[in-house]
Amino acid sequence: MMKRLYLPAAAAIVLATACQEPVGSGNWLTEQRVSAPSSEISVMTQNLYVGADVDLVIRALGTPDPGDDFPALLFAIQTVGKTDFPARAEAIADRIARARPHAVGLQEVSQINIDLRPLGVPVVVDQDFLALLQAALAARGLHYQVAATSDNINVNLVSGLVRLRDHDALLIDADRVTLNDAGGQDFSVNLGQVADGVVLIRGWVFARTTIDGRSYTFASAHTEANLAGAPPGLLEQIRAAQVGEMVAALGSSERVVLMGDLNDRPGSPMYGVLAGAGYTDTWTAIHPGVGAAGLTCCHVADLSDQVANFDQRIDYVWTRGFARDDGTVQGSIDRVGDVPADRLPGPAYPIWPSDHAGLVAALK
Repeated sequence: MMKRLYLPAAAAIVLATACQEPVGSGNWLTEQRVSAPSSEISVMTQNLYVGADVDLVIRALGTPDPGDDFPALLFAIQTVGKTDFPARAEAIADRIARARPHAVGLQEVSQINIDLRPLGVPVVVDQDFLALLQAALAARGLHYQVAATSDNINVNLVSGLVRLRDHDALLIDADRVTLNDAGGQDFSVNLGQVADGVVLIRGWVFARTTIDGRSYTFASAHTEANLAGAPPGLLEQIRAAQVGEMVAALGSSERVVLMGDLNDRPGSPMYGVLAGAGYTDTWTAIHPGVGAAGLTCCHVADLSDQVANFDQRIDYVWTRGFARDDGTVQGSIDRVGDVPADRLPGPAYPIWPSDHAGLVAALK
């Protein structure tokens, strides 16, 4: 099997682009639904987590030794079983039911189709994360419409016996939100193919809506993650270019909420693009001086850790058009999925709803 990391082309693209000006917590299984007051606009962003460390598989595919490929793949599949997305979907649906956000930005919304029986290995996995979550929401009497989706990762291994499609998705509460326009699109700057059978094409989603007679635009993305072997600084510039595309496309929309797993920290080029375009980091605005408390990543890959030892703040809710005359932003923003009471029963031990904490914001 040919082993390559396809990074030089992405490096050339991003270097050209970088020269341009960017145009509460609690037990999720027992909480009851509490609607946000009508004077607030509420949102939630949550990385659903594919269920295993896909980077380990990519790294194995990128080595000269073909003997490490299949063991890495089998280990990832075993971890997907331990992290039990169908159970986690129920917990996340409970969280949504309690917060009742107007819009929900989701990352790592996966479709996993694996059948290794032709190889004599009795392993079959068939999961559609979005369908599972929507069914759980419908069972709670909620009507969350899929406004838009976009692609992120396309994996096709072992002659098609292993397939993974990873999406972003934006849901809106159809009972309270009028959808005027929506879409999903790929970023023009992407890594592309990083190993045989693994393509990283990130994108973003948006919805232009009306709530109580006022216009609001919601957007969500999962910008490029770190990847072993990338040249220093390349991925930071890719993320900056990707959010720059979002900022340019959203234009002068009056009230915007831009959220998601943006995979970079405060002070990064990505952060500077958003701050420079007039967006407000809602966590910092509402919790000044306690940025460390906003850490959102990450639980261990098999979700077995008993406490959250997060060391990164990479999930965000950014806003534009919500500041008052004095420049302040009123409301609340809190993490979910970060305290032991948030864990749920798993196949072998308690597990977290995701490897990331989610964010729930209510903006006045």
